[in-house]
Parts: sequence; structure tokens; C-alpha cells
Amino acid sequence: MKPDILLMERMMPRIEKALNDAYTVHYLPDVPALPAIAPRIRAVVTGGGTGVPPDIMAALPQLGLIAINGIGTDAVDLNVARQRNIHVTTTPGVLTDDVADMAIALLLALSRGIVRGDRYVRDGKWPQGAPIPLGHRVTGRVMGIVGMGHVGRAIARRAEAFGMRVAYNDVREMTDVGFAFHADLEDLARSSEILVVAAAGGAGSRGIVNAKVLEALGPEGLLINVARGSVVDEDALVAALQQGRIGGAGLDVFAHEPDVPPALLGMDNVVLQPHRASATVETRLAMGEMVLKNVAAFYAGEKLLSPVV
Repeated sequence: MKPDILLMERMMPRIEKALNDAYTVHYLPDVPALPAIAPRIRAVVTGGGTGVPPDIMAALPQLGLIAINGIGTDAVDLNVARQRNIHVTTTPGVLTDDVADMAIALLLALSRGIVRGDRYVRDGKWPQGAPIPLGHRVTGRVMGIVGMGHVGRAIARRAEAFGMRVAYNDVREMTDVGFAFHADLEDLARSSEILVVAAAGGAGSRGIVNAKVLEALGPEGLLINVARGSVVDEDALVAALQQGRIGGAGLDVFAHEPDVPPALLGMDNVVLQPHRASATVETRLAMGEMVLKNVAAFYAGEKLLSPVV
């Protein structure tokens, strides 16, 4: 008999087929009675944003593996996982470049008014000679990066290609990067024209980009977030945008996904995406393959490919 696993979030068809070939897959929204299968579930496959809610984790007495299709672990209680000897794996490395690309795409779209220009053409305003605001140059600007991990470093490399001066904030100074370190996040924001959030989510980073940081960024400053919505104080961000205390924002993530603050929807100085920085065919397949390898290794009693816990 094939082992039973719980699938919390849909994956690429090719990956789901491989899961179904090797396991009896129960897709959570389609499971009419979780208690009936809970004693047989030893592995859960989920996404970084979905994680495993505490009530689901508590309902699975034999749970031994949470395989996350992503790099975020903030939606899984890692302390409980450690207490129960539950392995947690992620898919590091394979999505770094796509997330970094999205950060630059949001920056270009925001600075150059790409979305506004597209709407201008589609609405037939060009032949009418209707005015459209000028954009702003990206090349040569100052970028501050919050979180100099794999994604932060990939963003920095791209920023350098645009002739930008890069500085960063993290929990400690990195000795292997050649960028200016700011221990104080407000100080980083004050010295930056663009602030890119690439920090890991979780309790330690919740709301660190707060009203004071946004105030320091200033009325011409731009905020780009490709990390987690929780890293930014969303109420403070909305207020700063409404009051013109920052120049604009490019957001791929939000505090309460898929709910987006209604105030953001009508702002021309905001570019919004539905948490899709890693949403390329190539990356999603590579992520899925890593999930498959971790699940297979768990059931085979072999070393996990990318354990977090």
C-alpha cells in the first residue's frame, strides 16, 4: 500500500502526478473528514505561505515531515516541530534568482510607470494626447536591502548592474559582501532612495519596517517587498502612501493574503502582484522536484536534502 500524505497547497501538474504515483494524496480542502485519515498521515506537503496551521499539526499524531514548497517557514511552528521531532524541509536556492528578478521588475514598473503606461495605451488615451506623468530613472540610485541572505545578495548583484550603490541591514554584518552595513534600519532607510525588503518572515522580523522606517525613507523613497507581508507594518505603509510620506511601493506580498488593503487598489504609485515572485515554470518545477526528493528520503529513512528542523 502507498503511504498517505496530506497536500495543503496545489503544485505543478507534473509534480502532483509524481506524488500521486508514489503516495495516496489527500488534498486538504477535498478531505471531508480529516480525523479519519489523520492517524495515517506521516508527511505533509505545503507551501511557504500556507504552512501547517496549529490545529492541523495537532490533529496529526504520526506527523514526521513537513515538506515546504518554498523557503518561508513562518507559517509553521518550528518550536512545536522540534518538540515533536517533526522534520521540516524547504526548497532553498532554486527560487533565489526569480525572486530577485521580481524585485527589479517591481522597481522598474514602479519607477518608470509601466503599469500606468500600459493602461494609458489600452484606454485609448495616447491618440488623444492626454498627459501622462514622467517616470524616474533607476540607474545610479541608492538601494538599501533589508536582509542580505541569498535573495538579498542576488538583488544586490542586479542593482550593481544598474550602477546603483547598495547598502544593507541584517542581524549582523556580513564579512563576505562589499556593501555598506547599517546596523540601524532607520539609518539605512534614511540613506536610501529605494528600500527593498528581502528578510525572512517570522516573529523576529515582524513589523520591522515600521512608521519610523518609512518616515526615514522619505517622500521620494520607494519600498519594494518580495519577502513576507509581515515584515512591513501594513497599516503604517498605507498611511505613509496616503499622506505622501513615501513616494511609492511595489508589493508582491501582504500581511493577510489574499486580502489586500482596499486603499492600495486605487493608488497609481503602487504596483501590486499576487505573491508570485517564484511563479515561473522553471522554478516551480525545480521546487517541486526538491519536495519530491525530501519526501522520498523521509520514507526511505535517508538523509533529507534540505532540512530546516
